[in-house]
Amino acid sequence: MHLVITGPTSGIGAEKVKALAPKFTKIFLLVRDMEKARTLVNNLNSQDKADKFILVYCDLADLASVKKAAAEIAKHTDSVDVLINNAGGIFPEKTTTKDQLELTFSANHLGHFLLTLQLMPLLTHNSGARIINVSSEAHKAASVDLNDLQFEKGYSSFKAYANAKLFNILFTKSLAEKFGDQHIEAYALHPGVVNTNFGQQSKGFFKLLLSLFKPFMISPKKGAETGIFLASVNKVPGKNGDYFKKSKVSSASKKAESKKLRDQIWDRSEKLVKAITENRA
Repeated sequence: MHLVITGPTSGIGAEKVKALAPKFTKIFLLVRDMEKARTLVNNLNSQDKADKFILVYCDLADLASVKKAAAEIAKHTDSVDVLINNAGGIFPEKTTTKDQLELTFSANHLGHFLLTLQLMPLLTHNSGARIINVSSEAHKAASVDLNDLQFEKGYSSFKAYANAKLFNILFTKSLAEKFGDQHIEAYALHPGVVNTNFGQQSKGFFKLLLSLFKPFMISPKKGAETGIFLASVNKVPGKNGDYFKKSKVSSASKKAESKKLRDQIWDRSEKLVKAITENRA
């Protein structure tokens, strides 16, 4: 059993790696900070660390890096059983990536979109695989302007994040729809409001919201539980494409259930990654 996970070096990602390590023979850690990844692996209580963990550099805000990471994984294995698109972030100031994309959109959605499609030959190689996308209840605050996905008309860090988390769910449902007949299962989840470094640099309303929730936040270990459940349970309850909270099927927003919107986001995402990767080839 082979696992690929993004954002594994801290917070709920690190907790997932700790819990899932005994269940997989090979684990690919997709990271930007190789030193933090080595520290994580060194601290794990695993007897076969040298053979089990493979560190792969991957910057989800750089699509060339994403393609290179997928190619590196393919050098080591011909199959992936579980992919956890775990990494994410909220950014107080609008930042443009080297691909000329808004950072929140790229790091939370488009990087994972490309990574998943690049890994699809490995995910569909055997009897299928499971793809788990970490979303958030913040998706319910999304307000999508299809003509301004990059927030050229005015940036809001929370709105950009909410939109990206909605795209995670739309992407999940599209994966289930498009690849379900190839035995691909895809699930999205809300980890809970977790007490990590997430959003510490935020400003305005979102910073106020985080401070209000601080006394009620759950630990990273608790926040990782739904992701661990979805990655390890033999049969996931509910149906392919579902959204989970506290290890149970939960209701997503009306927008998240829209086939029209998910097809539109898929189409725009596909065209963007194609244009960018071809231009940088």
